[in-house]
Amino acid sequence: ITVGSNSNIGEKGMGAEQDRAAIHEYDLASGEMRLFASGLRNPNGLAWQPESGALWTTVNERDELGSDLVPDYMTTVVDGGFYGWPWSYFGENVDTRVQPPRPDLVATALKPDFALGPHVAALGLHFYTDTLFPSRYRNGAFVGLHGSWNRKPRSGYSVVFVPFRNGQPIGPVEDFLTGFVVDDVARGRPVGVITDNQGALLVADDVGNVIWRVTPAR
Repeated sequence: ITVGSNSNIGEKGMGAEQDRAAIHEYDLASGEMRLFASGLRNPNGLAWQPESGALWTTVNERDELGSDLVPDYMTTVVDGGFYGWPWSYFGENVDTRVQPPRPDLVATALKPDFALGPHVAALGLHFYTDTLFPSRYRNGAFVGLHGSWNRKPRSGYSVVFVPFRNGQPIGPVEDFLTGFVVDDVARGRPVGVITDNQGALLVADDVGNVIWRVTPAR
């Protein structure tokens, strides 16, 4: 289960972040919970990569460091792993706004696997295993980018594809479904992505209030 932070960089106090900015594992039989991974500012999509069997997540990083920092990302989720928030980002890049510093924690911070771009608001994550799309899409990741709220020019507002080989992203990010912004007005914002029983990609859009169904051109 993904749980986002209660703030941008812990400015409400770390007591307000208890068990937040994290991924939890729940035992359905006992109802017990344990912390699986932490230091993830706002984790969203969760999916198992079909080749490696690894768990991946999409994460929205912190704001107010400018238009080009910090990249939102997707990464493998390591059991017991710490990913830096709020003291650092992308490994050991220290956020000096966070006081007091915690160099001991920063030294243990894992660097995310794949940057998706600054302020793109990565939400839904789905690994494609069907056969309707061309074979190059097999085992790659579709990501719904909800789009920025405080950046000019805008970023995100699309569904992107990240190709994988042998369980690892080989990039770069590819635009897959665009056109959600017209005349600088957001007509739609992608959220969740998943395939239907015919292998078509379904995209939830919470501004257009529709679900788009995407199939190959005929």
